[in-house]
Amino acid sequence: MRFDCPHSQVPAATRVLVASITMFVVLAALSLAPRVLTARAEAAAWTAVQTPQHPEPVSHEGGKQGRTGEEEHGSGWLALIAKIVNFSILVFVLVYFLREPVAAHLGSRGTQIRQALVTAADTRAAATRQLAQIQAKLAALPAELEALKARGAEEIAAEQVRIEQAAQAERQRLLEQARREIETRLRMARRELLEHAANLAVQVASRRIQTTITPDDQARLVDRYTAQLAEANR
Repeated sequence: MRFDCPHSQVPAATRVLVASITMFVVLAALSLAPRVLTARAEAAAWTAVQTPQHPEPVSHEGGKQGRTGEEEHGSGWLALIAKIVNFSILVFVLVYFLREPVAAHLGSRGTQIRQALVTAADTRAAATRQLAQIQAKLAALPAELEALKARGAEEIAAEQVRIEQAAQAERQRLLEQARREIETRLRMARRELLEHAANLAVQVASRRIQTTITPDDQARLVDRYTAQLAEANR
């Protein structure tokens, strides 16, 4: 039997598979041969034991039995060779028809393994980067805490300054408001005092006039005032 390989280049996995199966066949044949020979020898010895020990005349039947034993011995080797050949043909047929599926499976499995290795390498690299980032953050954490503490102290100091400035401004505003109110009340009090003093002066003057000027003086004052008005109207 002859089988032509459709592919000129056999994959490495297929070559390894064929070599392994061939080696298995050879080893199986080598291991089976001594067993067959031993079985044949044991069978011959057992036949010799069962055969009577007294000599018999050589006849045509005895020669025929000897030839039959030799033929059986030769047929045993032929049967062994036939079994080995049949087994080899079976193995070759299996290799021929299964090499592509097996090679495809091995190639797919190899691709999956490579992809898994690439994925594992990527995952490991990503984990390494994340670990490096975490370690960098942990290393920078004390400095960040110190910076936050300093910033908090600066903000507290700035807030205190702002509160003091606001309190000072409010104090100045209240003082200015109180000063304006005091000045306003002082002006009102002065005005009231002036008005009261004027009223008192008028009252005192009118009382003096009433006590010191006679009716004749009043008449003369009226005439003089009338004359002044008449001259002013000319």
